[in-house]
Parts: sequence; C-alpha cells; structure tokens
Amino acid sequence: MLSLRVNRLLRKPLIRFSPCISSNGEASFSTSSSKHPHGPEIEGDSSSQEDDHFGEFRQLGFGKSSALNATSVGDPEFGEIRNPRFNEIDELGEDDDDEEGNVTSGDELDDDNDGFAVLKSIPQSREEAGRFDVEEDESRHPLVREVGRLIGLRSSWNPKHEGQMRNLLRSLKPSQVCAVLRSQDDERVALKFFYWADRQWRYRHDPMVYYSMLEVLSKTKLCQGSRRVLVLMKRRGIYRTPEAFSRVMVSYSRAGQLRDALKVLTLMQRAGVEPNLLICNTTIDVFVRANRLEKALRFLERMQVVGIVPNVVTYNCMIRGYCDLHRVEEAIELLEDMHSKGCLPDKVSYYTIMGYLCKEKRIVEVRDLMKKMAKEHGLVPDQVTYNTLIHMLTKHDHADEALWFLKDAQEKGFRIDKLGYSAIVHALCKEGRMSEAKDLINEMLSKGHCPPDVVTYTAVVNGFCRLGEVDKAKKLLQVMHTHGHKPNTVSYTALLNGMCRTGKSLEAREMMNMSEEHWWSPNSITYSVIMHGLRREGKLSEACDVVREMVLKGFFPGPVEINLLLQSLCRDGRTHEARKFMEECLNKGCAINVVNFTTVIHGFCQNDELDAALSVLDDMYLINKHADVFTYTTLVDTLGKKGRIAEATELMKKMLHKGIDPTPVTYRTVIHRYCQMGKVDDLVAILEKMISRQKCRTIYNQVIEKLCVLGKLEEADTLLGKVLRTASRSDAKTCYALMEGYLKKGVPLSAYKVACRMFNRNLIPDVKMCEKLSKRLVLKGAVNDNNMLLYFSLVSHNLQILNEATKLSLR
Repeated sequence: MLSLRVNRLLRKPLIRFSPCISSNGEASFSTSSSKHPHGPEIEGDSSSQEDDHFGEFRQLGFGKSSALNATSVGDPEFGEIRNPRFNEIDELGEDDDDEEGNVTSGDELDDDNDGFAVLKSIPQSREEAGRFDVEEDESRHPLVREVGRLIGLRSSWNPKHEGQMRNLLRSLKPSQVCAVLRSQDDERVALKFFYWADRQWRYRHDPMVYYSMLEVLSKTKLCQGSRRVLVLMKRRGIYRTPEAFSRVMVSYSRAGQLRDALKVLTLMQRAGVEPNLLICNTTIDVFVRANRLEKALRFLERMQVVGIVPNVVTYNCMIRGYCDLHRVEEAIELLEDMHSKGCLPDKVSYYTIMGYLCKEKRIVEVRDLMKKMAKEHGLVPDQVTYNTLIHMLTKHDHADEALWFLKDAQEKGFRIDKLGYSAIVHALCKEGRMSEAKDLINEMLSKGHCPPDVVTYTAVVNGFCRLGEVDKAKKLLQVMHTHGHKPNTVSYTALLNGMCRTGKSLEAREMMNMSEEHWWSPNSITYSVIMHGLRREGKLSEACDVVREMVLKGFFPGPVEINLLLQSLCRDGRTHEARKFMEECLNKGCAINVVNFTTVIHGFCQNDELDAALSVLDDMYLINKHADVFTYTTLVDTLGKKGRIAEATELMKKMLHKGIDPTPVTYRTVIHRYCQMGKVDDLVAILEKMISRQKCRTIYNQVIEKLCVLGKLEEADTLLGKVLRTASRSDAKTCYALMEGYLKKGVPLSAYKVACRMFNRNLIPDVKMCEKLSKRLVLKGAVNDNNMLLYFSLVSHNLQILNEATKLSLR
C-alpha cells in the first residue's frame, strides 16, 4: 500500500518555483510543472517540448541532459534549431516586443525608413550602463582550454561529457566564458554554445558575455543570431547600450541587408536608448557601404543639429564614401575642411585618399598630399606610410611608381619591410621585368634586414614560367634550397604550370608524383594544372587518370573543370568514354551539373547517336537533375534533323510544361527544322504555346522568311496575315522576301497581291521593288494591274513626301 502511494506521488508533476526577471530588473517567481525532477525549468518549458528537442540537440553535439533543460533557438543562418521563444515571441505573449519583431529582409534604402527619426529628439542624459571591460586574456586558462576541447568533441558527446561541461560552466568566470566564445573558429559553434549555456540550471550569463557574443557575431553575416541575442538581453533585463545595437547593425551590414541595418536605429529608439557617436558612426558607415552618400551627408548634418559632434572616424567614413564614388576632389575638400570643423585628420584620412590616387596613377598628387600632411598637420610620413603606398601601387600593377617610393624611403632613412619588397618583386614579375626583380632580390640579400622568403622566390618562379623560361625557374628552386628556404606547394605548382604551358605535361606529372621525395604535397590546384595541361596536349586518358587520382586524394574537381575535359573527349569523338567518365565522377561524389550532361548530350547529337543522347536525358531525370533550355534545344534540333518531328513536338511541350522559357536560339532551331519538313501547322501550334510564355514580336516574320528561302511560298502566304497586324518595318522586310520569292518563281500576280495587302496596311514598297514588279506584270500582260500598282505607288510616295515636308515645316 505504501509503495502504491509512493508511485502515485512520483507520477504527479512536480510544482517548482522558477525565477523570472522582469523588464524593470526586479526578480519574481512563477510556478511551473515538469515531469522531470532534474531542476527548475525556466519560463514554463514543458517536458513534451524537451523530448521533442532531444534529437535536434544531439545533432548539435549537446547531450540528452541539456536537451531536457533547454529549448533550442532557430536561426536560418546556422541550421534548423526550433524554439518558439525566439521565433514566435508575440504569439507566446511573453515580453511582447514589437520592436524586435518587425525586422524584415531587404537591402534597399528608402526615404521613409532612413534612420533619421532617432535623431529628431534625444532624451535627457542618462547614466550609461552595460559597459564592460574584459580582464586579461583568459584564452590560455586551463578551464577555457578544457571547455574548448569538450566543444570540439560535441559530435560524440555522452552524458559524462555533458556533466563535465555543466560543472566546468559553473566554475567559469564571465571573462573566461567570453574567452571560450572568442576562441571558437566557427562563430556558429560559439552561438550554439552561448544558447546552450544560457538554458542551464543555476547558471546565467553575465552581461559581459552578451556583449562579447555580439562582438563575435559583428564580424560575421549571422545577423539573425545577433538580433536574437539582442532580444534575449531585453528578456533577461540587461540594459542595452548603443554599442550593442551598433554591433547588430554591423552584422546586418555585412550580410548586405542594409535596410534592416538601419531599422536597428528604430529599435533602439523604441527601447529608449540614447544614441551616441558610436552608433551614429556605424549608421554613416552603413550609408557609405550602400553608396548612399547624400543620405550620409544629411545624417551627418542631423547629428550636429542635435549636439553629437563628429570625430575623425566620422569624417574618414565620409572620405571613403567620396573615394568609392570616384569623387576624390570632394574628399580632398572635406579633408581640408576638417580643421575648421574642429577635427584634425589622421593618417587614415590621408591614406584613404592616397589609395584612390595610387589606383588612378596620380602620383604627383600623392606626393603633394604627403608634403601637406607633414606641413599642416604634423603627420610625418614614416615607414608605415611608405609600406602602405607601395602595397597600394603594386596592387594596381604600378611597379615604376612603387620603385620611386622605395628609393625615396631609403633616401630618408626608412626601412621597407620584407612584404614591401616582395610586393614590388611580384609586380615586376607580372610585367615580365625579371632582371629588375633579380636585382631587387640581390638588394634584399645585401641589406640583411629583410632577406627574401618563399613568397618572394615563388613570385620570381612564376614570372619565369610566364615567359616560358622553365629552366631558369628550376634553377631558382635550387637557389632557394641554398639560401635555406624550402619551396612549398605554391612554388612547385607555379613551376608545374609553366611546364604544362610549354608542352611538358607528362614531365610535370612525373615531378608531381615525386612530391613526397621533395617533402611537399600537391593540392587541388596542382592537380587541376596537370589535368588542364594534359587536356590541352590531347592526352585525354591521362587527364582522366589525374582526375581519378585527385578524387582518391580527397580533392574534388569542380563542374567547370570536368566540363572542359568532357568537351575535349566529345570533340575527339570519344563520347561514350565521356559519358562513362561523367558517371564515374558522379558516383565518387563530384559535383556534376546540368551543363555537364548537356555537353555529353551535344556530343552524342553531333555523332548522330540520338538514342544515346535521349538515354542521357532519362538519366538526368533519374538523379533529379533538371534539363535546361539548352539541353532541350540541342535535342529538338537533332530530332528535327532526323525527321522525328513528333518526338521533337512532345519534347517541346514537355519543356514548356516545366516552365522553361525558350531562347532566340530555340525559336530559330524550331522554325528551321519544322519548315524544312513542311510541318507548318505543327509549327504554328507550338509557336503559339511558346509565345504565350515569352513574347517574340518577329517570330512569324522569321517563319515566313525561312519558308521563302525553302521555296514554300503558299505556306508563307497563309501566315502573312499574322505578320501584317503590326505594320512595322520588319513586316515590310518580310513582305519583300515573299514578293521576291514569287518573282523568282515567275508568279508576279501573287507578288502584286502581296503589294496590295501592304498598301492596305499603309506599308509602302520601295521604288526599286515597284519597278521590278511592274516590269514582270507588263511581261505577263497584266496591264491593268500594272497601272494600279504605279498609281498606288505614286500616290503613297507623294503622301509620304508631303508628310515629311509638313513635319519639317512644323519644326
């Protein structure tokens, strides 16, 4: 009896007190029921929801116990993780937050939602909270390392691992939790850990952790995740500073959703947060990235009206906006006006303008700016200045100008670093100036403070290979060993590319096979270089073998590379081998697309193997690859060529049924093949369906002209009514073609009837055509018809001349 009462008690749901934090920051308690006695649930999560989410959390790598204490969060950026608390806040009625619920996707900015409203009225100064400075770097702390190790094992978690994680989590200081978030290579994993930890019993994130999470997300495009962290801060009663909203704006901006980035300002205004200079600078940066410089200027003026004084960061954003729009003169004017506005420019201000001037090769103006920054603002050019200019110039292949600044820096006693020298060497090699590049390397060796490294030598190797001097490139690799620099994969790949370009692909492949002896490993680019070299030399079997070896090593060629090889095989008449190779790549996991299938189909069609081509089309359907308009056009052309019009018609109907719009090539192909077989009625029927999907005004003109070329004048004459509906110049050209066909056939009366139909539609045949037709009518004895033709022609041309004269007089 006692055991029965105990069992009944155990089956009853336990009533527990759950701590809740209201919007004003006061703590309260609410009751919630759960069938699991592990600990207090947060905000009424039910056990049925917990059981449903268990499988999803296992996929994330978090164990069963955490699933029972947590709901998951949905974010389309990082996977399907369902939780109505973040996706359906309004429907649940908890913390009804209209401001966070109305951010929609979009990347266009409009005048009605440009973010200016936040500056219309600023509330009284409010003591800012929520600014947290993280302590010393905790990334090397043993606890942080152990948590990172357990997160790395999340795919194989068991209850023991999760228990260790929960115990470690409660032992971590807030700064150490921030270190865990920052140490993750994948920001999605950091976000998942953040959500998981937030739902654990007896643990709450410190406000510092929220700001750290937003900082991590601001460097990514995970804008939905950053917005939800912002929502969660409100639900937890944490005061949100402008810095928090600014980081969300940056995340939206990185994702290209500029309109939504500006909507964050409206959310901040509704939350009662006073804007500061940081959020205003972020807003101006969003406008600049969207190339909306005029709106950025208006926002800058509004800032000053409400008392927010712009700083050098603000003006640097504006300068970059001017330069991006090629308005460098206005950028220089703004630079000059900064001093009068109480803000001195810094080196970034000058570097931004210099970068654009370097791109345009306006070196004299760059020198003037360097003198100006030293004379007027005391910003003396230093080693960083010269290195920056050299990199900017070499980036745009201005090697001579970079050399001038190198010499100028040396004369003034500045040491250019290894990266600056390597950039100039690379620019010289791209221009084929190998002797100057070698002299520069010798200078680097003689100076001692910046000896050339593997990157520098690799640039020279690539330069020799560009010029076809492969032997010199090989000798340079030996010199690298002499100076203690081991050539890497990039160095050998550059050499192999040069060998393949000079017709030594087999030798290049042998060198790649000996890579282990020289302690380097080929990558996917190395294999692609060898494959393309063999393909260009016509060694297609060897090229296919390279692809197979590439796949075995874990490198998968792309559809473009595979397609080039398939084209070469089909061009060589080895279409069956191409099909077999494509199927082999598909079975091994390579990305095969519809273009690859179309290439094989085209190869079979060229070899008159139509049944094989149709079987490839069937294979596409079996693996759920959908044929495109080019696939159908190729097959319809070949079916028409073989006289299988019924099959071509069915294939065209299937294409239109799938919603694929025909191209001009499709129209020409269908018209040619159907007219060639004399199937005009079938052609008109299929054209009506094609025109219903995509209008083509001159389609019937093309049909009549093709029929005239083929000598099928009667069929062309029956379609003339469809052409003369518009009475355009293209229609007159079509009528001329039909009249010429009748005259060549010796039937001038039919040509005369076409001319009469032209007159009825206010289309006037030209004088030469009327003269030619008149002579033929006279020879046939049709004098009355000839007189009528001349009369109508004279009247029409006179009317035309009269109309033109009237138009001139009205001007």
